[in-house]
Amino acid sequence: MSLSGKRILIGIGGGIAVYRVAELVRLLKKSGMQVRCVMTKSACEFVSPLTFEALTGETVHTELFDLTSEREMGHIRLARWADAVIIAPATANLIARFTHGIADDLLSTMMQVCDKPVLLAPAMNSSMWGSAATQHNISTLKQRGMFIVGPAAGELACGESGSGRLSEPQAIMSALLPLLTPQNLKGQRWVINAGPTVEAWDGVRVLTNRASGKLGALLANQAVIRGAEVTLIAGPGTPAVHPAILRTDVESAAQMLEASKMAAAGADLFIATAAVSDFRFEQPHQGKLKRSVMTDLSVKLVANPDIVAEIAAMKKRPGKVVAFAAEATDHINHAKAKLANKGVDAIVANDISNMGSNRANGWWVTQAGAVAIESESKHDFAQCIINHILES
Repeated sequence: MSLSGKRILIGIGGGIAVYRVAELVRLLKKSGMQVRCVMTKSACEFVSPLTFEALTGETVHTELFDLTSEREMGHIRLARWADAVIIAPATANLIARFTHGIADDLLSTMMQVCDKPVLLAPAMNSSMWGSAATQHNISTLKQRGMFIVGPAAGELACGESGSGRLSEPQAIMSALLPLLTPQNLKGQRWVINAGPTVEAWDGVRVLTNRASGKLGALLANQAVIRGAEVTLIAGPGTPAVHPAILRTDVESAAQMLEASKMAAAGADLFIATAAVSDFRFEQPHQGKLKRSVMTDLSVKLVANPDIVAEIAAMKKRPGKVVAFAAEATDHINHAKAKLANKGVDAIVANDISNMGSNRANGWWVTQAGAVAIESESKHDFAQCIINHILES
């Protein structure tokens, strides 16, 4: 799902964390979203509205009794314009006013009529955050359907340490995405493995491949944003993922198999994107082999387990099992053969040239046939794969 054109209204409370909201605005704009800001009087004491006008290209709204806007019921128009609302920083004062329905400025009045998803990003002193009143208010707002991200823990502006820091802009962005995305995977549990595996020869040298883990990470991110409960079994180098994803990092094929079996039992879906090493060294060496003793050296390799085939044959088999097949030629025929041999429900066939790059295209292969997946990026490719899963 594209975020381009989504309309985000940011309500900016008064606190030292206001300056970090500028970075959040930049991230939202970079993603193609439209952003408008409403600032409280206190917020304007920390950062000039001109800063946010420059970043958004939009007028920053500060006053409830602006003649032109209120003749048009501006607070209502603002609330209806937005697809979602972020309150950052959500101060203890703002949280209390929202809880008790106080409407004495533009932002609090607008929140009285807001029927769009609201994400609160609290920021305050740790004692204020931990107070009984604030925690009661947060609990009340959650019950009313508002969403909360943070606060983070760390050093605070007052010099103390504890919970109360505004969440990082990327974390706020990650929490926002599900509010803008259809939750068509809600209630499903997905397990995905991703990245390469690494087989040790000695304490320094390994056998591995060119896989980056990017596609598996993108699939995991998009699935969790659509509402799924996602576990990612990640090989070395797999990129960072959404904080709501349960991630297990592994190295070898044996470790990936064990972790995948534990996570996949009874899951709704298992997707095997990982490029698992087909072989491992029969006798890995401890320490480091010296080059001087390796003249004309030969090594013996043994086959690694076929992870996706073992998952497909489990007693508590996932509802669906999707495998990947990276091929150099004759992609569809190779995928059809693997479809039968591995006992999976579908195979995504792609070209080995996509390994490690941001490009991706291929075919969705099932017993019913092969459908081409045309895309320009791995992000789009991941989205197409999820759509095929939903349709199958």
